[in-house]
Amino acid sequence: MHQSDSIVIIPTYNEKENIEKIIRAVFALEKVFHILVIDDGSPDGTAAIVKVLIANEFSDRLFILERSGKLGLGTAYITGFKWALERNYEYIFEMDADFSHDPHDLPRLYAACHDEGYDVAVGSRYVTGVNVVNWPIGRVLMSYFASKYVRMITGFLVHDTTAGFVCYKRRVLKTIELDKIRFKGYGFQIEMKYTAYKIGFKIKEVSVIFVNRCEGTSKMSGGIFGEAFFGVMRLRWDGWTRKYPKIKTE
Repeated sequence: MHQSDSIVIIPTYNEKENIEKIIRAVFALEKVFHILVIDDGSPDGTAAIVKVLIANEFSDRLFILERSGKLGLGTAYITGFKWALERNYEYIFEMDADFSHDPHDLPRLYAACHDEGYDVAVGSRYVTGVNVVNWPIGRVLMSYFASKYVRMITGFLVHDTTAGFVCYKRRVLKTIELDKIRFKGYGFQIEMKYTAYKIGFKIKEVSVIFVNRCEGTSKMSGGIFGEAFFGVMRLRWDGWTRKYPKIKTE
């Protein structure tokens, strides 16, 4: 039995080229992590690959939730967060399936929370410059200046607010009112971090190198960026008017 205090949530849609490789890469780490795959009805058989791995090799540390259709990144993570909280994991991670996030950085995010006492650890592309490989320059600039825009509007001093490589301590997700998180794409990532900041949790950016996917198709769209752009103004208004919850402990 592979016990762990940590679960890595990986949302998937048509990731058959990557899913087995990313699962094996995480399980090859010295630190034991569990994995929860949340598949949004991938027609390419992604879920079937995961279920074979569960049945044949990893029944005690690999799990899957299947949803009917593309319901959005944010709702996938909210579903995963609730699942993980019900099972008493102490450290809950967000990570992509396509190797844009290096599994070898998971222990570094874990250490920031477990050893250094931070509540949220963000795998940051921009805290030490621009650490992005193989992205088109237009997309690099859009992502970089999106985070600059968030900082300018909200005063929130995280360099990579749209990062999707994150470790949350259990108490953060227990305190945030998950059902009140509104956004689904990049806006979701910004809203989660900003809410944690407004509540008073300690956030650390851990420098990582982001590598554009080699296999499979990107799920990014202009609508996701648009949600983030206009959503930031709503978050700033919330920062002035909303009463945020107090930090919960076990």
